[in-house]
Amino acid sequence: MNSKLLTTIGRHRAGVFLVSAMAFAVGNALAATDPAHPDAKSPEMSYQGAPGAIDPAATKDFMDGEGPKMTKAEFAEAKEIFFQRCAGCHGVLRKGATGKPLTTDMTRALGTDYLKAMITYGSPAGMPNWGTSGDLTEAKVDLMARYLQHEPPMPPEFGLPDMKGTWKVLVPPEQRPTKQMNKLNLDNLFSVTLRDAGEIALIDGDSKEIVSIIKTGYAVHISRLSASGRYLFVIGRDAKINLIDLWMEKPETVAEIKVGMEARSVETSKFPGMEDKYAVAGTYWPPQFVIMDGDTLEPLKIVSTRGMTVDTQEYHPEPRVAAIVASHEHPEFIVNVKETGHVLMVDYSDINNLKTTDIEAAPFLHDGGWDGTKRYFMTAANKSNKVAVVDSKDQKLAAIVEVGDIPHPGRGANFVDPQFGPVWGTSHLGDASISLIGTDPKGHPDQAWKVVRKLQGQGGGSLFIKTHPKSKNLYVDTALNSVEKLSQSVAVFNIDKLDAPYTVLPIAEWAELGEGPKRVVQPEYNKAGDEVWFSVWNAKDKKSALVVVDDKTLKLKKVIKDDRLVTPTGKFNVYNTIHDVY
Repeated sequence: MNSKLLTTIGRHRAGVFLVSAMAFAVGNALAATDPAHPDAKSPEMSYQGAPGAIDPAATKDFMDGEGPKMTKAEFAEAKEIFFQRCAGCHGVLRKGATGKPLTTDMTRALGTDYLKAMITYGSPAGMPNWGTSGDLTEAKVDLMARYLQHEPPMPPEFGLPDMKGTWKVLVPPEQRPTKQMNKLNLDNLFSVTLRDAGEIALIDGDSKEIVSIIKTGYAVHISRLSASGRYLFVIGRDAKINLIDLWMEKPETVAEIKVGMEARSVETSKFPGMEDKYAVAGTYWPPQFVIMDGDTLEPLKIVSTRGMTVDTQEYHPEPRVAAIVASHEHPEFIVNVKETGHVLMVDYSDINNLKTTDIEAAPFLHDGGWDGTKRYFMTAANKSNKVAVVDSKDQKLAAIVEVGDIPHPGRGANFVDPQFGPVWGTSHLGDASISLIGTDPKGHPDQAWKVVRKLQGQGGGSLFIKTHPKSKNLYVDTALNSVEKLSQSVAVFNIDKLDAPYTVLPIAEWAELGEGPKRVVQPEYNKAGDEVWFSVWNAKDKKSALVVVDDKTLKLKKVIKDDRLVTPTGKFNVYNTIHDVY
């Protein structure tokens, strides 16, 4: 063993004692403050480290003689724990994502004792204290420390034959209605994710009644609408897509497909003349996206996203596909490649001769949305603490803007700041700030692509920020904050008086659900812009609800309760989703 490596290991081992001391100090500090959720993790870990959808049984395992002794049963158990708790941050192949790499050249050099200490106590950099928190027993900590010194299991690839093996057209296009056969006001219909049930609820925004509960993949991440508003596309974390026909007497799935093993994004073509011709979906595993027929979901073209990072120009084997939006300026899908930091502008006018404009932005691209003109795509590079601005008309990077700690805008919020003009806002997982970025390079050139104002909200752990063109309010959730009173409420800023204190709405309290975490997540407006809907996301075995607030008065308007509303999270109003209203 060379001297440099010995020095490195020595530093790591010395750091174990520091980590331990810090863990106790942090624990004592938390005990003296507001009560936290019993299942609390750091906001980023709660988000990135959520259970994955990859089936551990489908992997190819590598138990070699280089790592510590393990039985096949131990390896299988450790593998399942890793995919459930660790892969979201460290990557399926352990090459590093938002978390550090855990490749065997590193883990074997560190050794079992060091790895046990790190897993037990965590680190100030964001590694959870899996042992001292009670999440993992001492025996399981030892198990994981040994497992990490073996080569990572390899999930299978997922190509065109695999996709076609899952593809089903349940109702062919020629057998579908030629006009709307129900009396629903589709413009004010809401698609609501029922996360742990593997379902969505379609809810009438006028009557507040559940129209239908539809089986989907696990933990639907987003709902997207065809340009016409007829078809609803939903994608689960398990990469299953449902195509739902809203014109049917009772809306139901007319086609479905599984496009990989884990996924987050789906979108449809919107450019004039090519509306609804294609759909596109991106996957976390394998790292790729697929273009499909918009009426049937037939897979047509698969494109890998493996490649070089924009900063260090190193090969990354697992760059996941995050947000995808449809350009209004060109027949293009705009695809975020997370770990490598590339934004791909994919021209779908001729998919047999695919043209892609590759824009180098910043690593860890995640979510984002359009500015008010729908020309500029504002996308968060969350672990880089940046927002990239992509000019979809001129097909180039307009700016990189430094923001707060781990931005997570959802699709963001557009409004006119009384002092700085048009802005787009994001909240953050890692701190309490709300960054407002100027978006008017012609009318307000001095403010364009700069943080013109920083508001201070309730705390970190925010997933979504929202307003509406007809509203004077800006809503910010704190769903992943570890403090109950923050995760169970929202902050409301008056857009005309941004220097004034925010108002706190006790959304979970209004729901009157009894016990449970009751995290309040994702404000979503109705079409008229005079109501805001919130999910009160409780545990799977507890009661959840949707809370509707009057936007003018900030008073409770309606609590929607139903035994079928199991773990509601994201909500998507049909009109607002079609027209990118946020």
